[in-house]
Amino acid sequence: MDIKLPKLGEGADSGSVVSVLVKEGDRVKKGQTVIELENEKAVAPIPSPAEGIVAGIRVKEGDKLSVGQVILALRVEGEAAGAAQNKPAPREKNAGTPTPPPVPPPAAAPAPAAASEEVITEPETESGLPPAASPAIRRLARELGLDLRHIRGSEPGGRIVMADLRSYLQRLAARARTTAAAAVPARPMPPSIDFSQWGPVVKKPMTALRKTIAQRMTENWNTVPHVHQFDEVDISALNDLRQKFAPAYEEKGARLTLTSFALVALAKALKKHPIFNASLDEAEEAIVFKQYVNIGLAVDTEGGLIVPVIRHVDQKSMLELSNDVMQVARKARERKVSLDDLKGGTCTISNQGGIGGGAFTPIINKPEAAILGLGRGVVKPVVRAGKIEPRLLMPICVGYDHRLIDGGSAARFVVDLVEAFGAFTEAEVKNGLTN
Repeated sequence: MDIKLPKLGEGADSGSVVSVLVKEGDRVKKGQTVIELENEKAVAPIPSPAEGIVAGIRVKEGDKLSVGQVILALRVEGEAAGAAQNKPAPREKNAGTPTPPPVPPPAAAPAPAAASEEVITEPETESGLPPAASPAIRRLARELGLDLRHIRGSEPGGRIVMADLRSYLQRLAARARTTAAAAVPARPMPPSIDFSQWGPVVKKPMTALRKTIAQRMTENWNTVPHVHQFDEVDISALNDLRQKFAPAYEEKGARLTLTSFALVALAKALKKHPIFNASLDEAEEAIVFKQYVNIGLAVDTEGGLIVPVIRHVDQKSMLELSNDVMQVARKARERKVSLDDLKGGTCTISNQGGIGGGAFTPIINKPEAAILGLGRGVVKPVVRAGKIEPRLLMPICVGYDHRLIDGGSAARFVVDLVEAFGAFTEAEVKNGLTN
């Protein structure tokens, strides 16, 4: 039997082969991973649907695969093999009865319209009468210029209700957007420049991950009007707490880092300013206020930037969050994150302080409305109570979607975020250590 690439998830229909884990002649079990496929920014294991012996490998590392494409041939045993053996053998040529002349194929039926060309039309009722609908629905359809015969009713007897009308209008709008997008001429590919005419060069193809990052960053920057709000956070007291309790966290198998504090502080600010935790539904022109706080954590890997999501940040202790940070960072660097690990974020943190970066302007991770960038803490002279003191100051930058968030709201958000960074107590850090 041929093992084909299954559908990987919603919107995932292709990927690149990262590794082939079997070879010809190997015996594989049902559910055993045979290849690993990179899709978007995740690496997905592709299991064998049956037990058997690998009869042939049809792919190699680096190949681009689509759903339904053959990965390998498997020689199965038992019922499947018996069925194959009982299959009648094809008749050999020139053996016995001559082969009858081929029958001409029937006239081809017209090909169905493509999805993007679907005609939104339903047949009339068998009786020829208009479909069942309330007077209010009929009146609304007349006002909108709609023919109810083109709408399929979901109620018994094909009765049309408001939900059917709304669904039909949404399909019309979606088709109009698709048609408009198709009408826009494609941008010409930029010419390839021969840089070798000025000196030696080395050219390497972009990896699938780097291509995905480039595509997403371009889309995010071109479709979201970015504004960036800067400030500095005094993390002197926070750093003292971190150093004091770091050994206790290590005894629990966790690392207490500034990122753990940043998750808690950001979650508090997001709860106080829900518009920063929201998203814009462009299709319905509505603002979606999320009742959960899931924060993405930008992780620097050898292959590029990956942003796994830590869920329900506002409901976890500092110890739980410290463990989560370690786990998601390890999974990202080992390329073990799944597509689900990368989805569902409400805001993102990009922390360059550990590398040594200063202030920077991060790009919003669409469809989120905001992102927090953290730089390296630096000791600076600060006037406190009329005296100059050395304090550890960290640059921060909040990037936000100006379609949803105004400058005044951003300023208030940053003020509360700075306050949250400076308001940590020992009890908050110790929470979970005694359990």
